[in-house]
Formats: sequence, C-alpha cells, structure tokens
Amino acid sequence: MATYVLVHGGFVGGWYWSEVAARLKKVGHRVEVIEQLPSAGTDPTALGDLAADADVVKQAVDRIGGPVVLVGHSYGGMVITELADHPAVAHSVYLAAFWPQRGQSAMDLLAAGPPPTWMSPHDDGTLRTTDDLALLRQTLCADVDEQRAYADLRRFLPQSISSATAPSTAPDRGHPTTYVICEQDQALPSAVQEQMATSADHRHRLPSSHQPMASMPDMLADILGRVRVQALT
Repeated sequence: MATYVLVHGGFVGGWYWSEVAARLKKVGHRVEVIEQLPSAGTDPTALGDLAADADVVKQAVDRIGGPVVLVGHSYGGMVITELADHPAVAHSVYLAAFWPQRGQSAMDLLAAGPPPTWMSPHDDGTLRTTDDLALLRQTLCADVDEQRAYADLRRFLPQSISSATAPSTAPDRGHPTTYVICEQDQALPSAVQEQMATSADHRHRLPSSHQPMASMPDMLADILGRVRVQALT
C-alpha cells in the first residue's frame, strides 16, 4: 500500500478531496490531506505565498518520513514542484495542474491560454473568483450536479496574488511523475495541460471538468491507485 499526500488548488481547502481520500483509504492506502494552504483564507493580511505553501507540504512529508505519492491539483502543482528534489517523494502526480519550469509563475502558465474571466485581482492583494456562480460552475465543474456545485463554489476563499505571481524554484527532480489531463477543463485548458504533460513519465486522461474529485471520484481514485504500481517499478 502507498502513502498519498493530497494538495488542493487555489481558492479552496482540503475538503474537496474527501471522496477520493475515502476511496483510497477503503482499499488500504494511507492518505494525508493538506487541509489549508496559507495562500487562501478569509483575512487578506494573513495570506502566504508559494514558499509558505510549499513549507506546509514539506512539513507534512517530513512528518510522514517514508516514501509518499505527492498529488497536486491545479495551483497545487506549483506547490508540489517546489518539492521535486525531496528524498521522501517517490512519485508526483499533477492533476489538471500547473507544472512550471524554473522561474515560471502560475500567471505565466495561465497566459498560455485565453484570459480567465472567472477570477480577478483586488486592491487588498487577493485574487477572488466571480460572484456569478453559473459562470464559475461552467468554468470549473460543469459536470458536477448543480446543487452540489453551487454549495462547493460558495465555500471558495480569497487567494493571495503573491502565490500566483511567485516564480517556481523547480529544483531538479529525483523521482518519476504522472500527469492527469482533464479533457473538458475550461479553467486550465486541456491544450495547456497536454503541453505540460509532455514532460511526465506517465499520462492519463479523464473526460472531466477541472474538478474530477467531485464529478468522477471513482475514476480518479483508480488512476491514483495505479500510480502506486508505477512508483514501485
């Protein structure tokens, strides 16, 4: 069995991993969910940047101590890239995630696609998602039941601009990687994902929106379970 560390994306918390985490645990895996990265929260003056986020994940990996499969979704890909040379990481999984080269920021990678209309910068140093829940659902989770989607989207938090503009250190990687492309993604277009995925050792595809942990948790958990085998071969 494997140990998974699940890292959430921007604007959210670890809560959206609950269904996938439960499925992995049910078949015997150990799962650690990063409950809240410092870059998102209700107090704009207290938000962290990419380095602060990476430090939280590093502390979790250090505490576990053994080989882990590190999974980053969306902005979480920026975070797990900072741990590319961590000796306890046996495999990294990018799920519809930003995979920067050294010196690239999340904003740099977003610039490869159409300008995002679902989020905007604010004078308090935060990025915030639109109040138009219909637009937000269409962009992030069009394949999630409307009632469930709106309940989740109302939980979104402000995200620090500094986390999105910070350049990645992207240390030299010491382990294999998997990229999971979400083919119906409108937040991080699949064409951008395909380009980043060319660097991965393994590639999988899901016919999902940006949030497959909500729309198809069984398929996503199955893919992550197969990563365990890849990590050991």
